[in-house]
Amino acid sequence: MAIHYHCRHCGKHVGSLDQKELTSEQLGFHELTSEERQAMINYDKQGHVQVKTICEDCHEALERNPDYYALDSFIQ
Repeated sequence: MAIHYHCRHCGKHVGSLDQKELTSEQLGFHELTSEERQAMINYDKQGHVQVKTICEDCHEALERNPDYYALDSFIQ
């Protein structure tokens, strides 16, 4: 089982982990509410974990333009 991180705004691949025995505590998932887990973590058909995160570029854009948080998508 691999864990793949993708930006939730632009879709950019941020990184992957291929370790077999990682706990939710090691990944920080235990810090998320159940609603956040549902919104951010999915499993694909191969059983890999797909995690939605924010890449550095989108994070910088959000810091410069805080009103973007109100939009569903700010990437054109």
